Amino acid sequence: MLVQKEILEQVRHFGLNSYESRLWTALLAKGAATAGELSDMANVPRSRAYDVLESLERKGFIMLKVGKPIKYIAVSPDAVLDRVKKRIAEEADEKRGSLDKLRKTDLLAELNMLYKNGIDVVEPFELATSIKGRKAIYNHLEGLIRNSGKSINIMTSQAGIVRKKDSFMKLLKKAKDRGVKVRIAAPIAGQESARAASDLRSVAEVFDCPGAARFCVVDSSNVMFMIFDDAEVNPLYDSAISVTSPFLASSFEKMFASYTRKIGK
Repeated sequence: MLVQKEILEQVRHFGLNSYESRLWTALLAKGAATAGELSDMANVPRSRAYDVLESLERKGFIMLKVGKPIKYIAVSPDAVLDRVKKRIAEEADEKRGSLDKLRKTDLLAELNMLYKNGIDVVEPFELATSIKGRKAIYNHLEGLIRNSGKSINIMTSQAGIVRKKDSFMKLLKKAKDRGVKVRIAAPIAGQESARAASDLRSVAEVFDCPGAARFCVVDSSNVMFMIFDDAEVNPLYDSAISVTSPFLASSFEKMFASYTRKIGK
């Protein structure tokens, strides 16, 4: 039996390796079969078939049929999907709990101390980084917001303010609660951006201004600026430059102030 390559690749999203995917799909098509039959159908070496089938049984993808010869029966994909989701959720909860415990240990404090001592001796130009892909950009921006202590100035696009609200609302509220001054400037046009601006006003001072640039300045020292118009670039190819430079940060803050003053008049 030949299963399309595309199906086998997608089946691996269930958390299966190549041999497991082949044997499980072969068994789904056969209903019940011996290890030897499945090995031939799925083109999996017989020396590996028993170990792989045992792994599938542990994961809940197949069941063992008592008798001679020993046969295997496939579990329905619907049931398997539920089991996989439950297992992933349990593993995520376990890992989250371990990380929460780590936050309270001396180890994290020592690692932060190592980082601080190391970063203090790095030259500013060495801290300039290029970031590609909107997901990576937002991950970096999340870190800047999370570590902010005094101020956050964000200038973004009409679509960008909606994304910022969806992605960073909770983080910005936490920043505001610890005394950080948050300001956001963007073109407010259309229902989506208007709703986003309205929601963000609970955590930030929001300015309606023309889309002049896309950047963020944190604590008058950390700058991240995007180099493309988000309306014209695929999110996968969106790019940004991040740098620690009080001098450059001052220039961007003056740009921010200039635009917001014009709107205020």
